[in-house]
Amino acid sequence: MRSAFLGRAHARRVTTCTALALSAGMLLASPAVAETGPRPVVKQQHTGDTTTPKLDMTQPAVESGTARTAAANAVVPPRFDVNGDGKTDLIHRKWNGWTYVAPSNGTTATVFETPESRVNFDLVPLGDQNGTGKPELLSVAEDGVVRLYTESTTTKGSLTWSGKGWTIYNKVFSPGDISGDGKADLLAREYNGDLYYYRATGVTTAPFAGRVKIGPGWGVYDQLVGIGDNSGDGRGDVVARTTDGRLYFYGSTGNPTAPFKPRRELGRGWNAYNQLVAPDDRNGDGKADLLARDQAGALWAYSGLGNGSYSTRVKLTGSWNNVDQFAQAGSLPTAGKNGFLGRDKEGTLFSYRVQNNGTISAREQASTTGGWAGASISYVSALDWGTLADILEVYQGRLYNNGNTDLGGGWQIYNLIVGPGDLTGDGKGDLVARDRSGVLYLYPGNGQGTAVASRIRVGDGWSAYNKVLGAGDFSGDGRADLLARDGSGTLWLYRGTGSRTAPFAQRVNLGGGWGTYNKLAAPGDLNGDGKADLLAVNAAGDLYRYLGTGTSATLTPRARIGYGFQTYDSLY
Repeated sequence: MRSAFLGRAHARRVTTCTALALSAGMLLASPAVAETGPRPVVKQQHTGDTTTPKLDMTQPAVESGTARTAAANAVVPPRFDVNGDGKTDLIHRKWNGWTYVAPSNGTTATVFETPESRVNFDLVPLGDQNGTGKPELLSVAEDGVVRLYTESTTTKGSLTWSGKGWTIYNKVFSPGDISGDGKADLLAREYNGDLYYYRATGVTTAPFAGRVKIGPGWGVYDQLVGIGDNSGDGRGDVVARTTDGRLYFYGSTGNPTAPFKPRRELGRGWNAYNQLVAPDDRNGDGKADLLARDQAGALWAYSGLGNGSYSTRVKLTGSWNNVDQFAQAGSLPTAGKNGFLGRDKEGTLFSYRVQNNGTISAREQASTTGGWAGASISYVSALDWGTLADILEVYQGRLYNNGNTDLGGGWQIYNLIVGPGDLTGDGKGDLVARDRSGVLYLYPGNGQGTAVASRIRVGDGWSAYNKVLGAGDFSGDGRADLLARDGSGTLWLYRGTGSRTAPFAQRVNLGGGWGTYNKLAAPGDLNGDGKADLLAVNAAGDLYRYLGTGTSATLTPRARIGYGFQTYDSLY
């Protein structure tokens, strides 16, 4: 299961990512009952996930649609073939932060270890870079460290190189070979939409040459996928999706300084999928294929036709909802929050986990009955390197993380603490806190959940809001944002900037009518597309979801996904 509490508190991380998924929430009133100390945390053993379906790549190619015009001898080498069958194996990250490999031959998935990388935020397979016959894998961490693992097997790779400073990019991916030397190269997009090219050197201790700017304008896409060659020239191609569901093909030119031809629209309606994934040549016909996961968790295979187009789709077996991020997927990766808590009127906590399909799990009791009555708590995106979030409690003015880490005193002056994720651009989870005069402060985290830096004044006037919350990226740029509801019921978006001194852009009006809800909660990403979503409860106790669109201005129309939530006095 995604999360579990034991005793009176949530499950504490004992290795990478073993705590509950926790969300941002309002600070509550001072404890109504006497406590001898902050509520203890009961540790839980971290176990693997056995729910990965077996990967079925046996369906034949579907040669329908636009006729093929590319060369018949086009070859698409696999970029992560670790079982030696000539096909790419599907490496992916689950909700618990662990990395798994689903072999293309349908055998059981295995845990894949990457030394020194506590969580593989994103994964970029690069194929055989050094001629040993085994593939290399690039891991991208939340703190902007990229690591190259060589000689990959079904269970591990050898750490050969690492580099820092990659937090300047919101997407890192490989199109395949751009330069024509047979090695898969790298592309990286900055937050302003500029795209950069890194040529692979083939030297695993210095794997990339200096970056070269390809051009601006790539920020319009919410998914970017390097697919390999689907145009028949042996060079890497890209497909890109806009937020309104249009899919575009960028064919290769053979010129590394200007590697792509003008885009060509392939079709609409591709926003039915929450992740697009490059499997290289799935069916052995020499053309790059495409996988797409729908909201129900099914994988659909599109066979490349060799001219940038694709066949009609074929459904693969199994449900893949438990995957948070596929390797070589086009979505912006997300981590740090995958559920929410409800506290009933007795003070009992219940946990709900998101299921990557727009729904939530059945509730699980997450504390002893009445165990959190009167506690001043917040439920925040992970303050350490994990994928799962943390619970904060203010006790006698001191802030405790997960019951046993003292973050310092003086927190009794605040009536609100929110942890939406990284606000300073360093890949580390941060906090914001509002004092009773309405001034908002930023507390940068240290990335370990053990301390926060000195506060930075963000601005005043925040008393105008009766709810402030957030967990992840609503605007579609990969940065954490805040939502705020004012007294008139208007909801505002504060887009994160990544700046310590000015962490939010000018607010954007998301519309009125939000006063009809007596509870709001930020659960993270409900439907597995990398965008933050919102939950709202009305007086009747009906639970509605609003999915993030990544447009900085809108959420999707509401959909009811639950009822009976009037039993809770607070959601987190």
